[in-house]
Amino acid sequence: MEIDIARYIDHTNLKPYATKEDIIKLCEEAKEHNFYAVCVNPYRVKLAKEQLKETDIKVASVIGFPLGATPTEVKVFEAKKALEDGADELDVVINIGALKDKDYEYVKKDIAEVVKVAHEKGAIVKVIIETCYLTNEEKEIACKLAMEAGADFVKTSTGFGSEGATVEDVRLMRNVVGDKLGVKAAGGIRTYEKAIAMIEAGANRIGTSSGVKIVEGKKA
Repeated sequence: MEIDIARYIDHTNLKPYATKEDIIKLCEEAKEHNFYAVCVNPYRVKLAKEQLKETDIKVASVIGFPLGATPTEVKVFEAKKALEDGADELDVVINIGALKDKDYEYVKKDIAEVVKVAHEKGAIVKVIIETCYLTNEEKEIACKLAMEAGADFVKTSTGFGSEGATVEDVRLMRNVVGDKLGVKAAGGIRTYEKAIAMIEAGANRIGTSSGVKIVEGKKA
């Protein structure tokens, strides 16, 4: 079956030094290639929403990014502001330290509070578990906690950790969540072949700053 790779892609620019012009370019590329979404830092949500207002391309933003270590109340405030500014999707970083402490109730509540405000606005939540810092057991626990908290997706990576998405991690995450949640592979996905490998392993969304290169790689 032919895969429309563009419709899997969250076209991303989360660089701290991304300018207004960079975000406008990101949105123009998203329109040209019909990507599913753009993913931008919270400060740029309003701009992206304005650029994409005549399209069905979603605006995703990041919460507690990239470390996940802000208190729940801060994540909730950040989520509310991003939604108010027009975000359709929120990619929230799990509290990695709390997970390692085995404080699972805190981790679950941390996610659930963001899910609550997002779902009230009809937005979806992707939980970034940052696989590079976790054991396989911790990855499984993180996915289960995200499910219990009512999240819509689990996501491999911020792209700012020590390693990005791997086929093995995507497969593990899909095995844990089954068909209940989406799986987003992100971090280090720069070629059409790698994107396809992630989809074949179970990803139904790809986060990448190389979206144009990926779709053009397909044509090559």
